[in-house]
Amino acid sequence: MWGARTQTISVLGSLDGASFTTIAGAAGYAFNPLAGNTATIPLRATQARYVRLTFTANTAWPAGQASEIEIFAP
Repeated sequence: MWGARTQTISVLGSLDGASFTTIAGAAGYAFNPLAGNTATIPLRATQARYVRLTFTANTAWPAGQASEIEIFAP
């Protein structure tokens, strides 16, 4: 089990898989296994076929950690 940590994540989107734009700027998100180990990243309305997460910091490990990603359309 992963320990509690804060990860800095940004979200980019693309229609063609080549040209990406930022749809959520870099921000710190707390992950705590005692509270569900989840984070919600609010996204601005946009169209995207491809989504890229960029991890730039993690307080518990020298790399980004993710086990599942879900994206919901309104």
